[in-house]
Amino acid sequence: MGTLALLAWSGPHFEEDRDVAFLMVYSLGDGEGGAEGAEAAARELLEEIGMPAGSVNDASHGARLPVTLLLEGGQVTLTLPQLNVQCVTPPEWMAAAQAEGAAHFIFATRPWPEAVPGRVLTEELMRAFVGDEETLTTAGHCVLPVRQLRK
Repeated sequence: MGTLALLAWSGPHFEEDRDVAFLMVYSLGDGEGGAEGAEAAARELLEEIGMPAGSVNDASHGARLPVTLLLEGGQVTLTLPQLNVQCVTPPEWMAAAQAEGAAHFIFATRPWPEAVPGRVLTEELMRAFVGDEETLTTAGHCVLPVRQLRK
């Protein structure tokens, strides 16, 4: 898949007056097979974990997926088979995730080479990729329960 990145943001729920925490994994498409290879590998992984491209699962209400989401110290850790990704989250993301007890996870099969970690993502660039119908219909989607370490 090449380089994978994790992006966290929050925004209003489309039907209710509350914020939702979103988390997206995407490839930069810089692996051996380029963008096509990254897309094929992402689709294969999504099939293997039971979250095929175009599907929506709700692991917060019993769907069994080998995907976990751990919140600790303002950081999120996403674990999938053979993959462990971490990122620092904005406070509003953490608040939305904790209030809901869940986050909407999106695994994009389309590479996003413009969204290199460390570069500032403008709202326009995010909307152009994240809000694109092709990105959304070819991604795997899941509502994941958030877990925290017990003290």
